[in-house]
Amino acid sequence: MELFHLRLCFLSVVELFLCPEKTMPRKPKRPCSFPGCPKLTDGRFCEDHAKAEARRYEKYQRDPEARKRYGKAWTVIRKAYAAEHPFCEVCLAEGRYTPTEAVHHIKPLSQGGTHDISNLKAVCKACHARIHGEIGDRWSRKVKDYASQK
Repeated sequence: MELFHLRLCFLSVVELFLCPEKTMPRKPKRPCSFPGCPKLTDGRFCEDHAKAEARRYEKYQRDPEARKRYGKAWTVIRKAYAAEHPFCEVCLAEGRYTPTEAVHHIKPLSQGGTHDISNLKAVCKACHARIHGEIGDRWSRKVKDYASQK
């Protein structure tokens, strides 16, 4: 009986991802963050301005060395790792089934980390933002402590 219940729970989780009409309602759309754009969007920018913002970020804010570290090889590794780990590893440890949206380097490449599988973690956007917020390498000026992240 317990095996049947586990299978039923798994099918329910899979059904939520495959049948969007059975999911919870989405939050209301918000205006695009691009100055003067009235379009409504689910994300930060509308489709027209998302690419422009990404180009601006790559040109002016992102570390130029990052382009060297994240090439085609990383894309292949990331896709393979995400396929092997379809759920966020942090959420899964807490008993939640959240789809993987990013692959996180436990020890950043800028600090001597590698693309090795032992240095990767599949995460959702919320967990990825929380990890980087706690480390302090994106949104705050905290002291970076990569050793405590494992």
